[in-house]
Amino acid sequence: MSGNLTLEELGALSASGEIDTVLACIVDMQGRLMGKRFVAQHFVDSAWEETHCCNYLLATDLEMHTVEGYASTSWSAGYGDYIMKPDLSTLRKAAWLEGTALVICDVMDHHGHHDIEHSPRGMLKKQVARLAEMGFEAVSATELEFFIFEQSFEELSKSGYRDLTPISAYNEDYHILQTTKEEGVMRTLRNGLYASGIPIEGSKGEAETGQEELNIRYGSAMDAAENHTIAKHAAKEIGWQQGHAVSFLPKWRHDKVGSASHVHQSLWTKDGVPAFYDADADLGMSELARHYLGGLLKYADDITVFLAPYVNSYKRFQKGSFAPTAKVWSVDNRTAAFRLCGDSTKAVRVECRVPGADMNPYLAIAALLAAGIKGIEEKCDPGAPLSGDAYENNNAQIPTTLKDATEALRGSKMLREAMGDAVVDHYVRMAEWEQEAFEAVVTDWEIARGFERA
Repeated sequence: MSGNLTLEELGALSASGEIDTVLACIVDMQGRLMGKRFVAQHFVDSAWEETHCCNYLLATDLEMHTVEGYASTSWSAGYGDYIMKPDLSTLRKAAWLEGTALVICDVMDHHGHHDIEHSPRGMLKKQVARLAEMGFEAVSATELEFFIFEQSFEELSKSGYRDLTPISAYNEDYHILQTTKEEGVMRTLRNGLYASGIPIEGSKGEAETGQEELNIRYGSAMDAAENHTIAKHAAKEIGWQQGHAVSFLPKWRHDKVGSASHVHQSLWTKDGVPAFYDADADLGMSELARHYLGGLLKYADDITVFLAPYVNSYKRFQKGSFAPTAKVWSVDNRTAAFRLCGDSTKAVRVECRVPGADMNPYLAIAALLAAGIKGIEEKCDPGAPLSGDAYENNNAQIPTTLKDATEALRGSKMLREAMGDAVVDHYVRMAEWEQEAFEAVVTDWEIARGFERA
């Protein structure tokens, strides 16, 4: 991991008064930063070794509700503690906040013996370790798409999230004039993250009103997940500071394009050789790359919950929306779920276009790695690439509901072998609860549709 501070440097900055606060954070199931604010000098003196949190943080929903049905923790078990173990290689300035540094923590059992197996960071570390045993390192990059609104979070909450108004009035895809108007948020975000050690490349307008995309340079799987998580958090905080709501909801209106978070992946050898590249092969794809891609296709249903974790996630998958509907692969084709990028070059890689902006990058990358590893082990053949419009392919559809994806996860022998039964059961329960919570609510659509006419 690549923070931009050492503990010694933090101590000096604390002594000078430049940094007075340290955020010690874990990543929860929803991909959010949860943790504590420490006086910087106290962190330097002792808290850098460990601190603690309630173990319900890995068994709650978006509302922080204590959900029943988890084996890992419950009211009957008393909701005990986990150890938060700061990974000092992630220590960095949080340059968009005054006098603040940030560190990501591993979540460990109460005695510090091992990572909690269903913690997102622990799950990704396990798949990275599996690859290392095979002699490979995963290289990943994610794209962050999100909407910026005229109103603040507080204003929208008080209005019941009605009459949401994007910060721009028209499609701003690659649009320099319109994105200039949003530079108050985006310039602060880019520069603040770059100053914090996040390798930001740039940003651009996306294909909707008020929609932006942030691009981060590729890195190791762990770095990619960490950079994504911090960037998403910073976008919301910077928007809040300037009176604008920033949302990563995949589909906030049925007639608006959704927000995705595409994941790019390739494997490299420990010597820095791109293992997906073979100059003599068709499209420059090595046999290893084909098998990896074959695994992604074969086990696409199994891993969908980790790419699309909420009911709203599935509203993105619409024909003609640039969100995929068919689990097929193609060459530089944005209608397919898996797009081959950089063909015939050393940068050849697979882009998974299924994840929405609501994904937890640790879980998504871990699941993709697990499927790809299985593809290599089984020598899966991805077949020929699709040509033309993948929206016309009705034979290999991505799960269209959270219910369908949950059942695929529940029955996944591949993921149970790769992650363990307890981990799979934990996230099955997470997905079940999301569906149960949704089904218990009367929506505005139901009332407007049937109040008089039913």
